[in-house]
Amino acid sequence: MGTTITLTVNGQSVTREVQPQTLLVEFIRETLRLTGTHVGCDTSQCGACTVHIDGRAVKSCGMLAVQANGRELTTIEGLAAADGTLHPMQAAFRACHGLQCGFCTPGMVMSAVDLVKHHGCKSEAQVREALEGNLCRCTGYHNIVKAVQQGAAAMK
Repeated sequence: MGTTITLTVNGQSVTREVQPQTLLVEFIRETLRLTGTHVGCDTSQCGACTVHIDGRAVKSCGMLAVQANGRELTTIEGLAAADGTLHPMQAAFRACHGLQCGFCTPGMVMSAVDLVKHHGCKSEAQVREALEGNLCRCTGYHNIVKAVQQGAAAMK
């Protein structure tokens, strides 16, 4: 027997029935078909599943879908403007080549937006510390840090 949940997803109200044990990342990818949120480790270690719940970065593989009931969820698909204009952080990742294979990129971008909104972006060390919970297996993080700093400047 499922539980009915209602939440706002990328600005739109969504009501669905979910099983009590359904992870939020499963709900996002399998029920809502928003596949920009990735499943990397299933243990909240890699950050590929990072989304925003009520404006704060959350690893969606460590949260049940029922816990999002009544809340506001933003996925990577919800960052860009309705006309397709990239969010400043997305544009910075593209401009600075802050990606390689792209698997970790959505989680990195969501974490970076949270960092800038809630803590500012004061130094390279702060960016590196804030992104410790997001793993990239392809790059040396140099371009990712540069992208976050450029995105932060554009978000001001």
